[in-house]
Amino acid sequence: MSEIPFDPVINVADAPREDTGEGAPWGGWWKVLTPHMRDVGGSLGVVQNTLPPGSVGCPFHWHAREDEVFYVLSGRGVLRYGETLRELRPGDCVSCPAGGQVAHQIGNPFDEDLVYLAIGPYDPHEVCGYPDNGKVMVRALKTVGRLESLQYMDGEPAPPLIFELFAGGS
Repeated sequence: MSEIPFDPVINVADAPREDTGEGAPWGGWWKVLTPHMRDVGGSLGVVQNTLPPGSVGCPFHWHAREDEVFYVLSGRGVLRYGETLRELRPGDCVSCPAGGQVAHQIGNPFDEDLVYLAIGPYDPHEVCGYPDNGKVMVRALKTVGRLESLQYMDGEPAPPLIFELFAGGS
């Protein structure tokens, strides 16, 4: 019988609380309920999020590679999904498939905490778009910024550097 490298069970009461530190409207906190998944090669994660009244969890965004699912445990909230708004309540499950560039966002305009689970993978090559502000996140580059459209050959040296490198090595 092989030894288990970690305890596969965590109780939400024992999970460390992490805080955005931002305060409203970007306030909130979360607890990672699958802290060892990535360490052993897993990709799926579950996080319990809490949004206090007047807070939003994150900017309006879409995922190129990561599906996300949200399950409301308590409180009420509002889902912005593409061009639609929909009120959320306990028991609602929200599906946000990747790849379609349909953005989503959850906020809490009500007078009690909204508590929900966020379930999804962690893809080291994820790209997210933020349609409200034109930002792009490229996880592999550890970068969030704005892209500028250029012609494919814009900025390429003439003559191409490969010829200079080859001539210097001969």
